[in-house]
Amino acid sequence: MTDPRRPHDNGSFVRDARQELAGMLQDGLDHPSTRPVLVWGAVGAVAGAVLPFVSIGLGLAAGAGYKFYKRVRPD
Repeated sequence: MTDPRRPHDNGSFVRDARQELAGMLQDGLDHPSTRPVLVWGAVGAVAGAVLPFVSIGLGLAAGAGYKFYKRVRPD
């Protein structure tokens, strides 16, 4: 479903995620999404180190993936 607040949004998550990732790779830390994604990745890694059933890598991927998803689809 298209959001009336975003008239140019065609609803494709893959396309939006690809554009966001390309912007993050191109702009580096100057991109507004890079720092929050890295911070949430670090939080996930710490949670992975503390929790006995989650590894650090899985926590990092989960934290960064969650924040990246929320940056692409904030609703």
